[in-house]
Amino acid sequence: MTGFAELGLHERLLKGIEACSMETPTEVQSEAIPQALAGHDLRVTARTGSGKTAAFALPLLQHLLLEPKPLAGTRALILSPTRELASQLQKQVQALAGFTFIQSEVVTGGEDFKVQAARIRKNPEILVGTPGRLLEHLEAGNLALADLAVLVIDEADRMLDLGFGEDVSRLAAASPEQRHTWLFSATPGDANMERLVRGVLREPRVLALHTVREIHHGIRQQVITADDAAHKERLTQWLLAHETYAKAMVFTNTRVQADRLGGVLRATARNKVYVLHGEKAQKERKQAMDRLRNGDVDILVATDVAARGLDVSGLDLVINFDMPRSGDDYVHRIGRTGRLGGEGVAVSLVSASEWNLMASIQRYLDQQFEFRIIEPLKARYQGPKKRRADGRAVGSKSKKLKRKAAAKSGVKGTKAAKGAKKTANPRRKAKPAAQELKGGHATLKRKPRSQD
Repeated sequence: MTGFAELGLHERLLKGIEACSMETPTEVQSEAIPQALAGHDLRVTARTGSGKTAAFALPLLQHLLLEPKPLAGTRALILSPTRELASQLQKQVQALAGFTFIQSEVVTGGEDFKVQAARIRKNPEILVGTPGRLLEHLEAGNLALADLAVLVIDEADRMLDLGFGEDVSRLAAASPEQRHTWLFSATPGDANMERLVRGVLREPRVLALHTVREIHHGIRQQVITADDAAHKERLTQWLLAHETYAKAMVFTNTRVQADRLGGVLRATARNKVYVLHGEKAQKERKQAMDRLRNGDVDILVATDVAARGLDVSGLDLVINFDMPRSGDDYVHRIGRTGRLGGEGVAVSLVSASEWNLMASIQRYLDQQFEFRIIEPLKARYQGPKKRRADGRAVGSKSKKLKRKAAAKSGVKGTKAAKGAKKTANPRRKAKPAAQELKGGHATLKRKPRSQD
């Protein structure tokens, strides 16, 4: 395999690489670094934990070392979807630049705006930050982009998921057209990604190294069925008490559930537990990640705010207390373990209401998860008795969908078709809301929800 020296990197960067104990380039680094050094815009799709940060940080630093420095203004901008990832990127950039005179700063929400403005005025060559806060500084006149030479958009798919697409486009529009732009993501994205690519990249080299379905073979993916939330709590406690791990992350879908589960685990777990979600203050969020990395905390309970991009060494176990809402979210959650060739275990706790979601994720990834039973806590629910060919439960289609399907097919004489016909008849008189009968009982219709 080609070494870093063969990639044509500056000797000061090679010293930084050695200090970071990086021995040989990963696939994404071997592919992306030469293309970036050659001056091409890049659109890179590579799986979580593949070494994407160094793939853009090294050519960025090389460009700043070799190109003459302008008198004022930011020279490189690295955009991150979350504060935690921005902080992590900043540390990695600083480590790789340790034998250079290149300075960098992090600019994210949740910190004092005036203090950040003062840091920007010191004119660091590199700014790492979240799009919203950087845009605020641009509009306030604190951020000058006339000298920008490199724009990096990291975790672009997550950026779009969080609604930052317009902010990214505005920052790009305020930058010189002749800049280098490198877009990195773990998934190919959808139509929104295509629009972003067309808007910010110039004739990019496309490096589609991995698809989202390519999960590292070192991760064991298991499913345990559960009866309800209380049962999931007991299963989580059992796993954290009996599994072998140095550090673990437990993912929930909501902040409320994260706080509740954190309280339960603090009361029962032998290890130290911390909770991380979007409602936490920036100081608390930074403290959580620092403590996890330093080993002061063994278990982190988190919402998806922690699922993207974060690199924590020694993370062996991931538990999905709630099934994630999509296949992409699942990939990013379990990607916290098994990074850079390591091994790990990912366990998903699945209730009856989540079975079809789990089956859909299996189908999306074209993988079958390992089903596991913990005998002392065996669930009454062991999956649906009847299953479709795709793994979903038989009879899971809603009545509304059945009526639509029957009406579309023109089937007559069925209850579904009659129901669809009645619903579609504009001359049918609506019954008074308070008198609508269902199962022999009067029910009140809910008012439509506000669209605000």
